Amino acid sequence: MPTPTTLDEWLAHCERLHPPNAEPTLEPVRRVRERLGLSFAVPVVTVAGTNGKGSSCAMLEAIAMQAGYRVGLYSSPHLVHFEERCRVNGRHLDATALLPHFQAVEQARGDVVLSYFQFTTLAIMRALSMAPLDLVILEVGLGGRLDAVNVVDADCALITSIDLDHVELLGPDRESIGFEKAGILRANRPAVISDPLPPDSVLRHAETLGADLRRVGRDFVHSGDRQQWAWRGRSRRYNGLAYPALRGANQLVNASGVLAVFEALHERLPITAQAVRNGLATVELQGRFQILPGQPVLVLDVAHNPHAVATLALNLDQMGFYPRTHAVFGAMRDKDIDGIVQKLQPLVDAWYLCDLPLPRAARAVDLAQQLPAAASLAGCFATPSLALQAALEAADPADRIVVFGSFLCVGGVLKEGVPRTRSAHGS
Repeated sequence: MPTPTTLDEWLAHCERLHPPNAEPTLEPVRRVRERLGLSFAVPVVTVAGTNGKGSSCAMLEAIAMQAGYRVGLYSSPHLVHFEERCRVNGRHLDATALLPHFQAVEQARGDVVLSYFQFTTLAIMRALSMAPLDLVILEVGLGGRLDAVNVVDADCALITSIDLDHVELLGPDRESIGFEKAGILRANRPAVISDPLPPDSVLRHAETLGADLRRVGRDFVHSGDRQQWAWRGRSRRYNGLAYPALRGANQLVNASGVLAVFEALHERLPITAQAVRNGLATVELQGRFQILPGQPVLVLDVAHNPHAVATLALNLDQMGFYPRTHAVFGAMRDKDIDGIVQKLQPLVDAWYLCDLPLPRAARAVDLAQQLPAAASLAGCFATPSLALQAALEAADPADRIVVFGSFLCVGGVLKEGVPRTRSAHGS
């Protein structure tokens, strides 16, 4: 087979290599990492959790950059383009810049079989390891203990909120899932827990390891009013902070955990209060309660489990009055569809269900069967874009449209750029 020459060809190659029904293990990743000589000479923060990972990573990146540091970030999955998974100083690494690192992984792996995620993670981590950086942030894709980024011993681990998701892989309850997330913790190194009620499995694992456990409500706290908020940790405090630019009531909890990470790394990466203020004021992240003004208002959110959708429902409820709410929704088959729909149904006047371009995605017609009797089904559509177009045609200018669920659902409406939101009724 000829050597791939484009990023798309390399990604197709990784998909062909992906072993069916392979047992989860980090051993192949460790072997290839050793052959690559992959290491980091700067502080590394690994971030795991069910919800809030992406937002926390974005805030870590924004604050560090405002403090003048050079920052590399690996995140997954992407919304539209694969290159979104790798950022250096706030910009996606160009596809051509990634090609040598895919080639290096291919040469190093020999007869080692890697999954798509393991191969691509190694390629991006190699790219970050060779860039002139001061801080590297690695977002866990799934779980933590067996995730490919966990071959790196992070200088600080951050665990955000934990809830039920991917139960077929991580376990049936929060304790099982918490144990998997806690796999990113390391002995004698800071372990920041921003979940206000973490599973006991996380705390036990941290104590058994001898990690430097830093819990919200005990080692760091936040408080505030409608105008501003304050944060206090073990040895540092910040007052008069503006609320994060990322919308949603949950973002203050995420920001609090982020500041605890910077406190833990203060000797190596000192930051100023002004860097915190500017970072929180300028942070951006597509698809996390992202509100696009217009007629009608468009809300994009990758909430795809009941816990995240409950937060989405709370945030929508606090937006103000809209005559009607139209929901565009697509998800994977293995999600708790009933739990998701129940959380949002009281706020939704019309459902627009869509297929997604993956074999494990739920078909729109199957999603329709799981809507409650009281729900109003506007239709089933072949793509998220078609579902959104139907919602725009049906919505009045004063209405709002919520596109939520899988990354593929939100990414599907962003493929051609940010959608125009002026409805047919408003034109």
